Amino acid sequence: MLLRHTPDAIVEREALTVQPAKTCQPVGAMYASLGIYRCLPHSHGSQGCCAYHRSSLTRHYKEPVMAATSSFTEGASVFGGQANLLEAISNIFNLYNPDVLAIHTTCLSETIGDDVAQIIAKAREEGRVPEGKYIIRASTPSYIGSHVIGFANMVKSIVEGFSEPGKKMDHINILPGFVEPSDMEELKRMVKMMGLDSVLFPDTSGVLNSPQNGHYEMYPKGGTTVESLKTTGFAKATLALGPIASGPAAKLLDTKCGVQYELLKLPIGIRATDMFVETLKRLGGVIDDELEVERGKAIDAITDMQQYFYQKKVALVGDPDQLVALTEFLTDLGFSVRHVITGTPGKKFISRVKEAAGTDAINVRESSDYFYLHQLIKNEKVDLIMGNTYAKYMARDMDIPLIRIGFPIYDRIGHQYFPTVGYKGALRLVEKMLNALMDYQDRYAPEEQFELVM
Repeated sequence: MLLRHTPDAIVEREALTVQPAKTCQPVGAMYASLGIYRCLPHSHGSQGCCAYHRSSLTRHYKEPVMAATSSFTEGASVFGGQANLLEAISNIFNLYNPDVLAIHTTCLSETIGDDVAQIIAKAREEGRVPEGKYIIRASTPSYIGSHVIGFANMVKSIVEGFSEPGKKMDHINILPGFVEPSDMEELKRMVKMMGLDSVLFPDTSGVLNSPQNGHYEMYPKGGTTVESLKTTGFAKATLALGPIASGPAAKLLDTKCGVQYELLKLPIGIRATDMFVETLKRLGGVIDDELEVERGKAIDAITDMQQYFYQKKVALVGDPDQLVALTEFLTDLGFSVRHVITGTPGKKFISRVKEAAGTDAINVRESSDYFYLHQLIKNEKVDLIMGNTYAKYMARDMDIPLIRIGFPIYDRIGHQYFPTVGYKGALRLVEKMLNALMDYQDRYAPEEQFELVM
């Protein structure tokens, strides 16, 4: 009902956001932390913040997400959270025995100015950190950036905490970006098919899409091990998928350890996946026959379905790295991408999207919100919306088919099990888009045009 009061006239807003197209940094930092084997994320702030971050991930992945908190009260908010964090470090290692404790900050601890590095050093001096255990930290204030920036900051902290320069080995590093566990699984499979050894980090496959075996495991079998993380500085190259989520860590690895990196788009769609495969080939990989078959099947499906996509208008909302690759893929399929917004800041996003679409005649905005997207669609209606669960209200109000993609997705399952990257992911996306458009056509077709074969 409230959406029907959205005005058509677009007025520039400087100090008001209406339903932001993002969530806060600690959510992304917590997700990245879960990609380390036997790692416990720790939220340095209030219990309420930690509960929100955990519930966001739990609802999206339908898996219990474990995290600790410094449990700020009024006293810690005024006098600082050092005592709380020191006590938490002792309790966590004594009770839960993680291999790694990954501390991220919140609005509250950032605002009062807690020096987390100094507190960790004090904890070590006092013997609160057992031998062979590790603590990493990331600054993730919620009032700037987004969950993607928080993810990037924690991945960069992984490099700071574990990577060391050394004699080069034959493996490569893969920084997957803020993608699903299923996507990370698919990336590892493709690299292995091409005969390359790799360290993918962070790696939430086997953590947030683990099988049901009847037993609760606080630390599932998935995740990148500490031993593997320590070899990242010895790799012959790093492939960073997505400049926003993976770029900072790749650049630090280069500066710190001399590991050269290639900055690629997320391999969503045929063209971006081809670039990923070609880069792996240059690094010594061999294109497997099975991989060629997978590509051929995706191309065959696109050839069969492309006529239904031609000049259909699309609106996209989500994370920047994902949106750039999606824009390129949809344009290749014949769609007309009309509106693209993200809540994550970054001016280069606009030029990257327009380059992927091959035109300036589209509406693109960073640091934006759903209210603005709704206004754009009211001024130029589209045939399809692609975004997370929060887009469902707009899709229902405007009677437009919705493809759920990105984070968070609270009202559907499958994203944690079925990839959208690679050739298999391209095939899945094409099928989802076609079915959404065909279902809409069937629903509104008059009797004389309700066909068995479409």
